[in-house]
Amino acid sequence: MKLQCLLLLSCLRVCVLAGKYSREVNEPKPSSDEKAVEFRIAKVNQVWEKAKRMQLAPVRLAELHSDLKIQEKDELQWKKMKVEGLDNNGEKEAQLRRNFNVILAKYGMDGKRDTRPLENNYLKDHEVKEGDSFDDPKLDKLWNKAQTSGKFSSEELLSLKREFQHHKDKIHEYNILMDTVSRTEEIHKNVISPVEGDTKEHTLPQKHTELKQKMRDLNHGFERLRKISHEGFGEDSDFREPRVIELWEAAKKSNLSEDELDSLKEELRHFETKVEKHSHYKEQLELSHQKLQHVESLGDKDHIRRNQEKYNSLAEKTREMGYKMKKHLQDLNNKISRGLVHNEL
Repeated sequence: MKLQCLLLLSCLRVCVLAGKYSREVNEPKPSSDEKAVEFRIAKVNQVWEKAKRMQLAPVRLAELHSDLKIQEKDELQWKKMKVEGLDNNGEKEAQLRRNFNVILAKYGMDGKRDTRPLENNYLKDHEVKEGDSFDDPKLDKLWNKAQTSGKFSSEELLSLKREFQHHKDKIHEYNILMDTVSRTEEIHKNVISPVEGDTKEHTLPQKHTELKQKMRDLNHGFERLRKISHEGFGEDSDFREPRVIELWEAAKKSNLSEDELDSLKEELRHFETKVEKHSHYKEQLELSHQKLQHVESLGDKDHIRRNQEKYNSLAEKTREMGYKMKKHLQDLNNKISRGLVHNEL
Protein backbone atom coordinates (compact mmCIF):
# COMPACT_ATOMS: atom_id res chain seq x y z
CA MET A 1 0.00 0.00 0.00
CA LYS A 2 2.85 2.34 0.93
CA LEU A 3 4.56 1.46 -2.34
CA GLN A 4 1.43 2.37 -4.29
CA CYS A 5 1.20 5.75 -2.49
CA LEU A 6 4.84 6.52 -3.26
CA LEU A 7 4.33 5.65 -6.94
CA LEU A 8 1.24 7.89 -7.07
CA LEU A 9 3.09 10.84 -5.49
CA SER A 10 5.97 10.40 -7.96
CA CYS A 11 3.55 10.50 -10.92
CA LEU A 12 1.90 13.64 -9.58
CA ARG A 13 5.31 15.31 -9.13
CA VAL A 14 6.28 14.47 -12.73
CA CYS A 15 2.97 15.90 -14.00
CA VAL A 16 3.46 19.13 -12.04
CA LEU A 17 7.02 19.53 -13.31
CA ALA A 18 5.92 18.79 -16.85
CA GLY A 19 3.25 21.41 -16.56
CA LYS A 20 5.71 23.87 -15.06
CA TYR A 21 8.09 23.56 -18.01
CA SER A 22 5.55 23.04 -20.78
CA ARG A 23 5.41 25.36 -23.84
CA GLU A 24 1.86 26.44 -23.04
CA VAL A 25 2.81 27.70 -19.58
CA ASN A 26 6.13 29.33 -20.48
CA GLU A 27 5.27 31.02 -23.78
CA PRO A 28 3.82 34.46 -22.98
CA LYS A 29 0.21 34.79 -23.94
CA PRO A 30 -0.86 38.10 -25.48
CA SER A 31 -2.57 40.13 -22.80
CA SER A 32 -5.70 42.14 -23.41
CA ASP A 33 -3.55 45.30 -23.18
CA GLU A 34 -1.22 44.05 -25.94
CA LYS A 35 -4.18 43.36 -28.18
CA ALA A 36 -5.41 46.90 -27.64
CA VAL A 37 -2.14 48.54 -28.75
CA GLU A 38 -3.12 50.96 -31.52
CA PHE A 39 0.34 52.08 -32.71
CA ARG A 40 3.64 50.25 -33.08
CA ILE A 41 5.84 53.11 -31.83
CA ALA A 42 5.64 53.39 -28.04
CA LYS A 43 5.66 57.20 -27.71
CA VAL A 44 2.94 57.53 -30.37
CA ASN A 45 0.80 54.95 -28.60
CA GLN A 46 1.32 56.72 -25.26
CA VAL A 47 -0.06 59.94 -26.74
CA TRP A 48 -3.09 58.05 -28.08
CA GLU A 49 -3.77 56.43 -24.69
CA LYS A 50 -3.40 59.78 -22.94
CA ALA A 51 -5.84 61.40 -25.39
CA LYS A 52 -8.44 58.72 -24.64
CA ARG A 53 -8.00 59.31 -20.90
CA MET A 54 -8.43 63.05 -21.49
CA GLN A 55 -11.77 62.22 -23.17
CA LEU A 56 -11.21 64.47 -26.16
CA ALA A 57 -14.29 65.17 -28.27
CA PRO A 58 -14.91 62.36 -30.82
CA VAL A 59 -14.02 64.50 -33.84
CA ARG A 60 -10.81 65.76 -32.19
CA LEU A 61 -9.91 62.17 -31.29
CA ALA A 62 -10.47 61.06 -34.89
CA GLU A 63 -8.28 63.97 -36.14
CA LEU A 64 -5.55 63.07 -33.65
CA HIS A 65 -5.62 59.43 -34.76
CA SER A 66 -5.03 60.50 -38.38
CA ASP A 67 -2.15 62.80 -37.37
CA LEU A 68 -0.54 60.08 -35.22
CA LYS A 69 -0.87 57.49 -37.96
CA ILE A 70 0.96 59.77 -40.42
CA GLN A 71 3.58 60.58 -37.75
CA GLU A 72 4.15 56.86 -37.13
CA LYS A 73 4.44 56.12 -40.84
CA ASP A 74 7.00 58.92 -41.29
CA GLU A 75 9.01 57.74 -38.26
CA LEU A 76 9.10 54.14 -39.49
CA GLN A 77 10.33 55.40 -42.89
CA TRP A 78 12.99 57.47 -41.12
CA LYS A 79 14.19 54.41 -39.16
CA LYS A 80 14.63 52.58 -42.44
CA MET A 81 16.59 55.58 -43.81
CA LYS A 82 18.78 55.54 -40.71
CA VAL A 83 19.62 51.85 -41.20
CA GLU A 84 20.54 52.60 -44.82
CA GLY A 85 22.93 55.33 -43.68
CA LEU A 86 20.80 58.26 -44.87
CA ASP A 87 19.86 61.46 -42.98
CA ASN A 88 23.41 61.90 -41.71
CA ASN A 89 22.86 65.59 -40.96
CA GLY A 90 19.78 64.78 -38.85
CA GLU A 91 17.42 67.13 -40.73
CA LYS A 92 14.70 64.51 -41.19
CA GLU A 93 14.95 63.50 -37.53
CA ALA A 94 14.65 67.15 -36.44
CA GLN A 95 11.61 67.60 -38.69
CA LEU A 96 9.93 64.53 -37.20
CA ARG A 97 10.59 65.75 -33.66
CA ARG A 98 9.16 69.15 -34.55
CA ASN A 99 6.07 67.58 -36.13
CA PHE A 100 5.54 65.46 -33.02
CA ASN A 101 5.78 68.53 -30.77
CA VAL A 102 3.29 70.36 -32.99
CA ILE A 103 0.82 67.47 -32.61
CA LEU A 104 1.20 67.56 -28.81
CA ALA A 105 0.58 71.31 -28.74
CA LYS A 106 -2.29 71.13 -31.23
CA TYR A 107 -4.25 68.73 -29.01
CA GLY A 108 -3.28 70.30 -25.67
CA MET A 109 -0.87 67.56 -24.56
CA ASP A 110 2.36 69.56 -24.39
CA GLY A 111 1.88 70.51 -20.75
CA LYS A 112 0.90 74.08 -21.60
CA ARG A 113 -2.45 75.54 -20.77
CA ASP A 114 -4.57 76.10 -23.87
CA THR A 115 -6.27 79.49 -23.57
CA ARG A 116 -8.36 79.06 -26.71
CA PRO A 117 -12.12 78.66 -26.29
CA LEU A 118 -13.21 75.03 -26.17
CA GLU A 119 -14.83 73.71 -29.33
CA ASN A 120 -16.15 70.22 -28.66
CA ASN A 121 -18.79 70.12 -31.34
CA TYR A 122 -17.75 70.08 -34.98
CA LEU A 123 -21.24 71.20 -35.99
CA LYS A 124 -20.51 74.62 -34.52
CA ASP A 125 -18.34 75.29 -37.57
CA HIS A 126 -21.45 75.12 -39.72
CA GLU A 127 -23.62 77.52 -37.77
CA VAL A 128 -23.62 81.16 -38.81
CA LYS A 129 -24.30 83.37 -35.81
CA GLU A 130 -23.97 87.01 -34.91
CA GLY A 131 -20.80 87.66 -32.96
CA ASP A 132 -18.86 84.62 -34.20
CA SER A 133 -15.27 85.04 -33.08
CA PHE A 134 -12.06 83.89 -34.77
CA ASP A 135 -9.79 85.07 -31.92
CA ASP A 136 -8.22 87.66 -34.22
CA PRO A 137 -9.49 91.27 -34.45
CA LYS A 138 -8.73 91.54 -38.19
CA LEU A 139 -10.57 88.31 -38.98
CA ASP A 140 -13.52 89.24 -36.76
CA LYS A 141 -13.85 92.64 -38.43
CA LEU A 142 -13.65 91.12 -41.91
CA TRP A 143 -16.19 88.39 -41.05
CA ASN A 144 -18.71 90.86 -39.63
CA LYS A 145 -18.32 92.97 -42.78
CA ALA A 146 -18.97 89.93 -45.00
CA GLN A 147 -22.01 88.89 -42.94
CA THR A 148 -23.66 92.27 -43.26
CA SER A 149 -22.68 92.97 -46.89
CA GLY A 150 -25.61 91.13 -48.46
CA LYS A 151 -23.27 89.78 -51.18
CA PHE A 152 -23.47 86.15 -50.07
CA SER A 153 -26.16 83.50 -50.13
CA SER A 154 -26.51 81.25 -47.06
CA GLU A 155 -24.50 78.52 -48.81
CA GLU A 156 -21.75 80.95 -49.84
CA LEU A 157 -21.61 82.33 -46.30
CA LEU A 158 -21.07 78.80 -44.97
CA SER A 159 -18.25 78.26 -47.49
CA LEU A 160 -16.69 81.57 -46.52
CA LYS A 161 -16.97 80.73 -42.83
CA ARG A 162 -15.07 77.49 -43.45
CA GLU A 163 -12.31 79.55 -45.08
CA PHE A 164 -12.18 81.88 -42.07
CA GLN A 165 -12.06 78.90 -39.70
CA HIS A 166 -9.30 77.32 -41.78
CA HIS A 167 -7.29 80.56 -41.66
CA LYS A 168 -7.76 80.72 -37.88
CA ASP A 169 -6.43 77.14 -37.57
CA LYS A 170 -3.43 78.07 -39.73
CA ILE A 171 -2.63 81.01 -37.45
CA HIS A 172 -2.76 78.66 -34.47
CA GLU A 173 -0.46 76.15 -36.22
CA TYR A 174 1.97 78.95 -37.10
CA ASN A 175 2.08 80.07 -33.45
CA ILE A 176 2.74 76.50 -32.32
CA LEU A 177 5.56 76.10 -34.83
CA MET A 178 7.09 79.45 -33.85
CA ASP A 179 6.98 78.43 -30.18
CA THR A 180 8.56 75.06 -31.04
CA VAL A 181 11.39 76.74 -32.98
CA SER A 182 11.97 79.22 -30.13
CA ARG A 183 12.29 76.38 -27.63
CA THR A 184 14.67 74.55 -29.98
CA GLU A 185 16.83 77.67 -30.20
CA GLU A 186 16.95 77.88 -26.40
CA ILE A 187 18.13 74.26 -26.25
CA HIS A 188 20.81 74.99 -28.86
CA LYS A 189 22.13 77.92 -26.81
CA ASN A 190 22.69 75.56 -23.89
CA VAL A 191 24.57 72.92 -25.93
CA ILE A 192 28.05 72.40 -24.45
CA SER A 193 29.65 70.35 -27.26
CA PRO A 194 30.75 72.57 -30.20
CA VAL A 195 30.39 69.65 -32.63
CA GLU A 196 26.85 68.91 -31.44
CA GLY A 197 26.05 72.61 -31.59
CA ASP A 198 27.27 72.88 -35.19
CA THR A 199 25.16 69.89 -36.21
CA LYS A 200 22.02 71.29 -34.60
CA GLU A 201 22.60 74.81 -35.90
CA HIS A 202 22.54 73.35 -39.42
CA THR A 203 18.80 72.59 -39.02
CA LEU A 204 17.81 76.06 -37.76
CA PRO A 205 17.84 77.85 -41.16
CA GLN A 206 15.44 75.19 -42.47
CA LYS A 207 13.07 75.89 -39.57
CA HIS A 208 13.21 79.63 -40.16
CA THR A 209 12.56 79.09 -43.87
CA GLU A 210 9.52 77.00 -42.96
CA LEU A 211 8.27 79.76 -40.66
CA LYS A 212 8.73 82.41 -43.37
CA GLN A 213 6.84 80.27 -45.88
CA LYS A 214 3.97 79.79 -43.44
CA MET A 215 3.86 83.53 -42.80
CA ARG A 216 3.71 84.18 -46.56
CA ASP A 217 0.87 81.66 -46.82
CA LEU A 218 -0.97 83.43 -44.00
CA ASN A 219 -0.59 86.80 -45.71
CA HIS A 220 -1.81 85.41 -49.04
CA GLY A 221 -4.69 83.69 -47.28
CA PHE A 222 -5.76 86.84 -45.49
CA GLU A 223 -5.55 88.83 -48.71
CA ARG A 224 -7.83 86.29 -50.39
CA LEU A 225 -10.33 86.54 -47.53
CA ARG A 226 -10.21 90.32 -47.71
CA LYS A 227 -10.84 90.29 -51.46
CA ILE A 228 -13.74 87.81 -51.25
CA SER A 229 -15.30 89.67 -48.31
CA HIS A 230 -15.33 92.90 -50.34
CA GLU A 231 -16.15 91.54 -53.79
CA GLY A 232 -17.95 88.24 -53.17
CA PHE A 233 -17.18 84.89 -54.80
CA GLY A 234 -16.27 85.06 -58.47
CA GLU A 235 -18.15 82.97 -61.02
CA ASP A 236 -14.89 81.33 -62.04
CA SER A 237 -14.28 79.77 -58.60
CA ASP A 238 -13.00 76.26 -59.28
CA PHE A 239 -13.24 74.84 -55.76
CA ARG A 240 -15.21 75.28 -52.53
CA GLU A 241 -13.03 73.70 -49.82
CA PRO A 242 -10.40 76.03 -48.24
CA ARG A 243 -7.57 73.49 -48.30
CA VAL A 244 -8.22 72.68 -51.95
CA ILE A 245 -8.44 76.38 -52.91
CA GLU A 246 -5.12 76.93 -51.13
CA LEU A 247 -3.46 74.05 -53.00
CA TRP A 248 -4.77 75.27 -56.35
CA GLU A 249 -3.57 78.83 -55.75
CA ALA A 250 -0.10 77.49 -54.85
CA ALA A 251 -0.08 75.21 -57.91
CA LYS A 252 -0.81 78.12 -60.26
CA LYS A 253 2.27 79.92 -58.89
CA SER A 254 4.51 76.89 -59.43
CA ASN A 255 6.49 75.90 -62.51
CA LEU A 256 4.10 73.11 -63.47
CA SER A 257 3.28 72.81 -67.18
CA GLU A 258 -0.26 73.28 -68.53
CA ASP A 259 -0.70 69.52 -68.84
CA GLU A 260 0.54 69.01 -65.29
CA LEU A 261 -1.83 71.71 -64.02
CA ASP A 262 -4.78 70.14 -65.83
CA SER A 263 -3.90 66.76 -64.33
CA LEU A 264 -3.49 68.29 -60.87
CA LYS A 265 -6.81 70.14 -61.19
CA GLU A 266 -8.59 66.86 -61.84
CA GLU A 267 -6.82 65.27 -58.87
CA LEU A 268 -7.84 68.22 -56.68
CA ARG A 269 -11.49 67.69 -57.69
CA HIS A 270 -11.24 64.09 -56.46
CA PHE A 271 -9.50 65.30 -53.31
CA GLU A 272 -12.25 67.87 -52.66
CA THR A 273 -14.85 65.09 -52.87
CA LYS A 274 -12.79 63.15 -50.33
CA VAL A 275 -12.64 66.19 -48.01
CA GLU A 276 -16.40 66.75 -48.23
CA LYS A 277 -17.09 63.07 -47.56
CA HIS A 278 -14.80 63.13 -44.53
CA SER A 279 -16.56 66.25 -43.23
CA HIS A 280 -19.90 64.45 -43.57
CA TYR A 281 -18.61 61.49 -41.56
CA LYS A 282 -17.30 63.80 -38.84
CA GLU A 283 -20.76 65.34 -38.54
CA GLN A 284 -22.34 61.88 -38.34
CA LEU A 285 -19.81 60.83 -35.71
CA GLU A 286 -20.64 63.81 -33.53
CA LEU A 287 -24.38 63.18 -33.88
CA SER A 288 -23.85 59.49 -33.06
CA HIS A 289 -21.89 60.47 -29.95
CA GLN A 290 -24.68 62.78 -28.80
CA LYS A 291 -27.26 60.03 -29.33
CA LEU A 292 -25.12 57.51 -27.44
CA GLN A 293 -24.85 59.89 -24.48
CA HIS A 294 -28.64 60.31 -24.51
CA VAL A 295 -29.23 56.53 -24.66
CA GLU A 296 -26.73 55.92 -21.84
CA SER A 297 -28.69 58.31 -19.63
CA LEU A 298 -31.82 56.14 -20.17
CA GLY A 299 -30.03 52.95 -19.05
CA ASP A 300 -31.44 50.50 -21.62
CA LYS A 301 -28.48 48.08 -22.02
CA ASP A 302 -29.59 46.60 -25.35
CA HIS A 303 -30.21 50.05 -26.80
CA ILE A 304 -26.82 51.25 -25.49
CA ARG A 305 -25.05 48.24 -27.05
CA ARG A 306 -26.56 48.88 -30.51
CA ASN A 307 -25.71 52.58 -30.42
CA GLN A 308 -22.20 51.86 -29.11
CA GLU A 309 -21.58 49.49 -32.03
CA LYS A 310 -22.79 52.11 -34.51
CA TYR A 311 -20.64 54.79 -32.86
CA ASN A 312 -17.53 52.53 -32.87
CA SER A 313 -18.08 51.71 -36.55
CA LEU A 314 -18.45 55.41 -37.45
CA ALA A 315 -15.38 56.34 -35.39
CA GLU A 316 -13.28 53.71 -37.17
CA LYS A 317 -14.54 54.79 -40.59
CA THR A 318 -13.91 58.48 -39.79
CA ARG A 319 -10.36 57.72 -38.61
CA GLU A 320 -9.64 55.65 -41.71
CA MET A 321 -10.97 58.32 -44.07
CA GLY A 322 -9.16 61.05 -42.15
CA TYR A 323 -5.84 59.26 -42.53
CA LYS A 324 -6.34 58.70 -46.27
CA MET A 325 -7.36 62.33 -46.74
CA LYS A 326 -4.38 63.71 -44.81
CA LYS A 327 -1.99 61.35 -46.59
CA HIS A 328 -3.41 62.54 -49.94
CA LEU A 329 -3.02 66.16 -48.76
CA GLN A 330 0.60 65.45 -47.82
CA ASP A 331 1.27 63.95 -51.27
CA LEU A 332 -0.35 66.93 -53.03
CA ASN A 333 1.65 69.40 -50.95
CA ASN A 334 4.87 67.58 -51.81
CA LYS A 335 4.01 67.54 -55.51
CA ILE A 336 3.24 71.28 -55.56
CA SER A 337 6.25 72.12 -53.39
CA ARG A 338 8.56 70.43 -55.89
CA GLY A 339 7.07 72.65 -58.61
CA LEU A 340 7.53 75.76 -56.44
CA VAL A 341 11.16 74.88 -55.63
CA HIS A 342 11.88 74.29 -59.33
CA ASN A 343 10.29 77.65 -60.08
CA GLU A 344 12.51 79.42 -57.52
CA LEU A 345 15.60 77.81 -59.02
